[in-house]
Amino acid sequence: MPAPPFRVQDGTVRIYRLFDVADAIDLARAEALAAEPKSRFRLEGPRTRSAVEIPQPPLHLRLGAREAPFDAGPRRVEVRVHLFDYGVASLLLELPIPPGTSLEDLLPLSEELLDRPTPGLDALARRGAEELVQALRPSMERARSWEGLETYTVFFVRSFDRPVSPRELLADAPLARLLLGERDPTPLSVSERADVLKHHFSYLESDLAVVDWNSAFVLEPSGSTDVPDLLEFATAHLLELRYYDALLDRELRRIYDEVEATGARGLLTRRYGRLLRQTAALLLELSEMVERLENAVKFVGDFYLARLYQAAVRRFRLPAWQETVLRKQRLLADVNRMLSDAADTRRGELLEITIIALIAWEILYALWRR
Repeated sequence: MPAPPFRVQDGTVRIYRLFDVADAIDLARAEALAAEPKSRFRLEGPRTRSAVEIPQPPLHLRLGAREAPFDAGPRRVEVRVHLFDYGVASLLLELPIPPGTSLEDLLPLSEELLDRPTPGLDALARRGAEELVQALRPSMERARSWEGLETYTVFFVRSFDRPVSPRELLADAPLARLLLGERDPTPLSVSERADVLKHHFSYLESDLAVVDWNSAFVLEPSGSTDVPDLLEFATAHLLELRYYDALLDRELRRIYDEVEATGARGLLTRRYGRLLRQTAALLLELSEMVERLENAVKFVGDFYLARLYQAAVRRFRLPAWQETVLRKQRLLADVNRMLSDAADTRRGELLEITIIALIAWEILYALWRR
């Protein structure tokens, strides 16, 4: 006998769009500049008050309700923003789930959000980010508009229309298809379903979190947003690594082109000196970025949230992205060192030639006087 449908009584779809808008943001000044309502973001819930340490809590701003385009027609979403001190603006579009909606009914929306491009939602979020940058520009260091963005979707359920256990959801609910945006009536393979559901966590017998690389399902009867907030932190971390990976690609290409264009003679020009200073500044910026990301969230006792966060970090492949950025950073440092050594060698050669020329002049001058 098939399991009865799992109908959501109270829940939302949290649609995240994250943008890199600046090198850094002075959150205190941004808070002073921001219009009401505003508040400092803080993870809520008794399990996290003393167990999660956020040295620089993001600034939380509400942008109000807006019309968002969906395949089924425009829907009103509540728009919020989290500003991170390392220059990321995370826009949250929160879409209410109508009471009585089954998880099967959410599959078309899941496919729209996870399996297809969403230019309308992306444009809506980008406009919100641009408005924010214009209003808070004085608080931002080197504000910019990078074309890249990061997306994440959380199906957040506070209650179903009947008591449901995590074990029942994992066994009978279409969670894997929901997190993949898969509507094909053919069942998923056993291995694919197991891969999607293997990162599942429960603290109590009444809550559940299933974390995938681009989406998550969270059942939290208390209404605490600890898990979505931590997933947002991990996504912001990924965005910054992607931004600096692209930046390093551009800078390394530019350095090679400039060195090739100037040649050996360019080693002593002002243009080359500027290139060395710019490379050194970029290395310093990268070091600061890595330090900020590593210190963004610290766990001092909550092993449940720590396990969940580390699973998200692995699922997002953050170690691989970070190693790629660090490898390119080391390459940039090597290039900077080689160019500096080449310039020193060239200067040494020029100095030697100058000394030899002076000695020769002294000899010739002495002979000429005699």
